[in-house]
Amino acid sequence: MFGIIAVDQITKWAVVEKLEEQRAYPVIGEFFRLYLVRNPGAAFSMGTNATIIFSIFQLVAFLACIVLALRTRYMAGALPIGLIGGGAAGNLVDRIFREPGGMHGHVVDFLSFGSFAIFNVADAAITVGVVCYLIYAFFIEPANHVREERKEQEKSSEEQEDTSEEVSR
Repeated sequence: MFGIIAVDQITKWAVVEKLEEQRAYPVIGEFFRLYLVRNPGAAFSMGTNATIIFSIFQLVAFLACIVLALRTRYMAGALPIGLIGGGAAGNLVDRIFREPGGMHGHVVDFLSFGSFAIFNVADAAITVGVVCYLIYAFFIEPANHVREERKEQEKSSEEQEDTSEEVSR
């Protein structure tokens, strides 16, 4: 979680220091370029007047991810929690400390693929985290649940066999 926050903030710092706003810096032609913008809204710059709501939502998401990370039993469950929590916190740092500040700050976005939205490392972490969580929730967790049920049934069968052996003696 904290690694995502660090990478997100370091890349934002580097981009703000080195790039001019609203200017494209091609990396792989027009397919991938760096393009610095400051976004007061959410994805696709929606909700530009709801910055405080996004800030509160990001704070709640970050805190929830910390709680969930402490409670998860499987690494496969911890990965998406870390990505989502780190991404939420990375953008929250911008909302708190970047102009105009105080939970109204603008998020630094700079990764641009084709004509798709411009985003940052935190946004990518949230997206990848959600995809990983869906894979975990629909495939890995049910398999873990089935495996645990089998173990319990085997243990119960063994206990019944032990009890019946003692009774027959």
